Amino acid sequence: MTCDTSYDVIVIGGGPAGLAAALSARAEGNVRVLLIERNDSLGGILPQCIHNGFGAVIFGNDLPGPEYAYRYQEQVEAADIDVMLDTMVMDLTPERDLYAMNATHGYLHYRPRSIILAMGCRERTRAQIRLPGSRCSGVYTAGTVQRLVNIEGYMPGRRFLILGSGDIGMIMARRLTIEGAEVVGVLELLPFLTGLRRNFVQCLQDYNIPLHLSTTVSNIIGGQRLEAVETVKVDEELQPIPGSTERIECDSLLLSVGLIPENELSLKAGVHLDPRTGGPLVDSTMATDVPGIYAAGNVTSIYDLVDYVSKAGEVAGRHAARYALEHGTGNGNNATAGRDASKAGAMVAIRPGENVGTVIPQRVRIDTSGNEEVTLMLRPNALIERKVTVELWDGDRPIMSFRENYSRPAEMMVHTLRAKQMQALAEAHEHELTVVIQ
Repeated sequence: MTCDTSYDVIVIGGGPAGLAAALSARAEGNVRVLLIERNDSLGGILPQCIHNGFGAVIFGNDLPGPEYAYRYQEQVEAADIDVMLDTMVMDLTPERDLYAMNATHGYLHYRPRSIILAMGCRERTRAQIRLPGSRCSGVYTAGTVQRLVNIEGYMPGRRFLILGSGDIGMIMARRLTIEGAEVVGVLELLPFLTGLRRNFVQCLQDYNIPLHLSTTVSNIIGGQRLEAVETVKVDEELQPIPGSTERIECDSLLLSVGLIPENELSLKAGVHLDPRTGGPLVDSTMATDVPGIYAAGNVTSIYDLVDYVSKAGEVAGRHAARYALEHGTGNGNNATAGRDASKAGAMVAIRPGENVGTVIPQRVRIDTSGNEEVTLMLRPNALIERKVTVELWDGDRPIMSFRENYSRPAEMMVHTLRAKQMQALAEAHEHELTVVIQ
């Protein structure tokens, strides 16, 4: 088996992050880009997301998922980017040896100059949240039901209960109601919503679907098929409250209990993961700690809006292409083109502090020229329904702050660091800063 070294950038994953990364890399210079996708079409999860809510930031329009994906697919087709569908990446090494397999070409070996990890995420399953009770049929993840209904054309049940107030769960509550099913309610273990507020209003309130906070499933009842579930209320410590058990008759239970970044390949490549996000530690160029390997989108942390996934892909693609150009493309005219911003300046780490769950990127490369804007994505872990101040602390002193209207764990805070704020980072005394919400 020969090793193909003709590609400068290989993108693993053809979802919104991968599509944007491939386009951005191709636009950066005369580089050869290969996009590998394990499904038989591009778009990732978007083709089954037939609701709107995509594209307001990127395209200035409120689009359904398939149209958002289609716009990127058209650009990829026009950009001279090689695409390989129905192809599974089997292995990835720290030296960027990539091994893949498909039915047409068999076993493939590539060694590009840079790689972008854009594998997205997967749903948390029943086993991962340890739901007790019968192992009967009728228990699904929300994304599985979304595909069954929107793509395959199957209705998997008639009377549904949904566990978890994640966005997919609330969206499917609306979709199932439209299709004629009965959704008896949405349960949420936490005392606050875990999905976007707009989905709560448009999917639950508008369709009179009740939301029960501080409530979870304590038992699954059924033989061949789900017959009922027992629910229980929980206290502030998330412990069951005695005497609060209730039986709800239903034939289907949907789980919308969180997403997990897909990082088996990242681990094989020696990429270090952030235990808070479950994804790679990245800097402001979306570079991991393995030279030449970049990551973007839900593989790094779970995003709220697909537009910001695409923007992260653009950053990763741009810098992955610059890395490839710096390390030679086989084209003498471009071997030194495009100075990679990841080579410039010092590095400052940013770690979550009070009321902050996660931050992306975890490291910021200092560039005071104003040529590179850095977008900080903060995930709060506290519900504060008032104006809050986000501060970045250098030891015992704050060096910058900005205001937000509220702090909600379901909604990421997005802030772009301009040249003046980059200068403040450059003058920091500590190599690790702390971001807090007050």
